[in-house]
Amino acid sequence: MANLKTPARRDAYEREAAAARAAYARGELAEAFRLAERAHILGQPWFEAHSWTHWLMLKIGCRRRDAREVLGQVLRLSTGGLLSLLGWLPHGNTGGADVPPKKPMPIPDDLRTYCEAPGAR
Repeated sequence: MANLKTPARRDAYEREAAAARAAYARGELAEAFRLAERAHILGQPWFEAHSWTHWLMLKIGCRRRDAREVLGQVLRLSTGGLLSLLGWLPHGNTGGADVPPKKPMPIPDDLRTYCEAPGAR
């Protein structure tokens, strides 16, 4: 299995996470969540990055008063980082409570180069 913890992927994660953080600070919750989903896809291989995206999604859920999202994120925070440490990653999963936590999903075209081994297409 190819190493998916590349510097390029980490840099892409950092860009998406920074954009999500900025959108959250501006109160643009829909945009913050969309960007957090992208950060989640990129950050899954790293314990702290994976956990941080679920933390941001939890905060967004709280601000939206979305009980389903809050509960979903509490559950994901309790297991998501551990799954990163174990290397079990549902590739492409966006991390929101609206999708099953174990479900692999298509990776957006612009993120695919960071998330797939060379020649995987």
